[in-house]
Amino acid sequence: MIYVRALLSGLLLLFAAVVANAQGANVAFGTIAADPTLPVEVTADGLDVNQTDGTAIFTGNVLITQGEMRLSAQRVLVIYNQEQGGIKRLVASEEVTLVSGPDAAEADEADYTIESGVILMTGNVLLTQGQNALTSQNMTINLIDGTANMTGRVKTILNTAKD
Repeated sequence: MIYVRALLSGLLLLFAAVVANAQGANVAFGTIAADPTLPVEVTADGLDVNQTDGTAIFTGNVLITQGEMRLSAQRVLVIYNQEQGGIKRLVASEEVTLVSGPDAAEADEADYTIESGVILMTGNVLLTQGQNALTSQNMTINLIDGTANMTGRVKTILNTAKD
């Protein structure tokens, strides 16, 4: 009987945490909405700037912070908005990890469009939220409203124990 209750409790948590639909799974991401207008701080082992096309490539242990958000990778391409100034996009690859509040996501690549506050993570996406985990091929994160949509064979494992 206790096992059945734990199973039912786990299923209720599954339905509360993940809303499955034809587009994929919608989940919350981060504890607070992020502000894409905050300054972006980048640290890395190396930097190569191309003035001609308005890009910069940070390499080696790249860490990007913006407010509560942390994005790390081995390589990040920064695309500047040459007409208006500022950063247009950040494209991270190789060992990509995104952390916001207690939530963390890993993927092969992350493409962050600064103006919209949207991050598209692609390839072997793993999202962890506490003891729960979700995987998919793609995850689109809206930093402004703190939500994410996962698509491409979504799978979840939810811990039902109350430790």
